[in-house]
Amino acid sequence: MASPHPSELLEDLLRLADRFSQVPESAVRDLPLEELSAAQARALQQLGRLLSSRLGRASAVSGASSGSPELAQELGLAAQRGELRLHYQPQVDLSNGRIVGVESLIRWQHPRLGLVPPSRFIPLAEETGQIVGIGEWALREACVQAQAWCGQGLEGLCVAVNLSARQFSQPDLVQIVAGALRAGDLRPGLLELELTESCVMEDPVAGALQLTAISDLGVRTAIDDFGTGYSSLNHLSRFPIKVLKIDQSFVRGITGDPYDAALVSAINAMAHSLGMKSVAEGVETPEQLALLKGCGCDVAQGYLLARPAPPEALDLRRRYA
Repeated sequence: MASPHPSELLEDLLRLADRFSQVPESAVRDLPLEELSAAQARALQQLGRLLSSRLGRASAVSGASSGSPELAQELGLAAQRGELRLHYQPQVDLSNGRIVGVESLIRWQHPRLGLVPPSRFIPLAEETGQIVGIGEWALREACVQAQAWCGQGLEGLCVAVNLSARQFSQPDLVQIVAGALRAGDLRPGLLELELTESCVMEDPVAGALQLTAISDLGVRTAIDDFGTGYSSLNHLSRFPIKVLKIDQSFVRGITGDPYDAALVSAINAMAHSLGMKSVAEGVETPEQLALLKGCGCDVAQGYLLARPAPPEALDLRRRYA
């Protein structure tokens, strides 16, 4: 079947955004899946098709080696040697300009190679399975730092930590998260765990159980890079997810492509109709920020607002215009 003309897709998206905006917040979440209204179910399916037509399915991770055996061995010792560090990127509430959270990002300061980019060592950690230990270290570190900020009077600041697919599939993940909260003496509501769509949807039944157990701890969950994975939006609406993070590829095109602008509007409206917050990633220009505010995005992060930095370099009391 021939693909729809871009103008037809744009019209569909504009209608879709309007349809979602008319659904009362959380109305869908309180219904069993089989009792979703026909209009709401069609809207979810339509948005899924439009996302697929925009990006296609996410590329599979390459099986090629991401680094030398020597580098993999050094990575295994990096945490013990104090070479791994967390930097944090502020997240700004677009309604008032206040920093309401930070995303933690792992950095590796290698003694010989200098700062190793995450694009090099994170895939290597995934490939070798070391991501589980590194991820557990990052989770504990982030909880300790979040509690330190609470002690400085920043009591409402939420810290987001990325979970890999390997971590998410661990049967003792909930115990690990609970242990990290205890280690930091952190209130659960100040921790957010970010997962990709494909990670959650690889096994929807097991994913739902894991997400529910995490939610029962009081910890928030977020879908990262939304729009680039495989998710069935009907399934997604049933998970206890609090945040949708709009992938930066959509944000990048929002000022020059009416299709991307309409798509971001539809995602925002859908998130709100499901009782979720929307976060835009990769905001780099004032024009992007203005459009995101106009289409109802709740929170933004990106180089325009603040680059990732170590805790001591952040001004978390800053208010953005």
